[in-house]
Amino acid sequence: MSEPSNNQQVTVVNIKMPFISMVIFMVKFAIASIPAFLILSVIFGLLAMVFGGIFHGMGMMDSY
Repeated sequence: MSEPSNNQQVTVVNIKMPFISMVIFMVKFAIASIPAFLILSVIFGLLAMVFGGIFHGMGMMDSY
């Protein structure tokens, strides 16, 4: 009941794209990456605070 697959492999060797269009695409990509960077910065900052608090608390036990 299975049908033979007609998959074909394709290799892209060249993309013809005007320079200005490529520059505009790259600028849009850079602008779109700013919110992602901010979100990741907040996540890693929170993780650093949590683990910093945990390990700081572990080190305080030695000073008593």
